[in-house]
Amino acid sequence: MRRNLNEMTQKQATDKQRESTEGRKRRLANLKPFQKGVSGNPNGRPKSLTLSEAFRRQLSQLVPNDPDGRTFAEVIALRVCVAAAQGDISAAREIADRTEGKPKQALDLDLKVTDWRELAKAHGVSEEEVVREAQLLIEQTTSDGERGER
Repeated sequence: MRRNLNEMTQKQATDKQRESTEGRKRRLANLKPFQKGVSGNPNGRPKSLTLSEAFRRQLSQLVPNDPDGRTFAEVIALRVCVAAAQGDISAAREIADRTEGKPKQALDLDLKVTDWRELAKAHGVSEEEVVREAQLLIEQTTSDGERGER
C-alpha cells in the first residue's frame, strides 16, 4: 500500500511538471540562436600575457646595480654591437636583420603546367594505371585520415 502511494505521488509530481509551461518556455528560450549582430561573448577571450609581451616588459626594466642606469635592452644591444665589432658574424647578422629587416629570399619556380597524361606517357605508364593508383591513394587517405604508405 505504501509503495502504491509513493508511486502515485511520483506520478502526480511528474504530471504536474509536464503541465507546468513556465519551465518549458524557459528551456525553449535557451534553444534560440543569438540575435543577428549580437555576440554571445561580447568581450571575447580574456587576454593573456604573451611571451613577447613578457620579454618587452623585462627588457624595459633597469639593470640592478648598473652605474649608468641602463635597461636590459640597452645592455644587450651594446654587447651584441661589441661582439659584431670584434668579428662575430652571427652578431652582425642579427643587427642587420633587426635594423634593416631580413633579406628576401629568391625562389625559382617552374610554372609550366604539365598534363598528367603526358607525364604518364613519358614514363611508360598507362592512363588506367594512373587512375587506379590515384583511387588507391584516395581510399587510403579516407580510411586512414591521412596518406597511407604502401
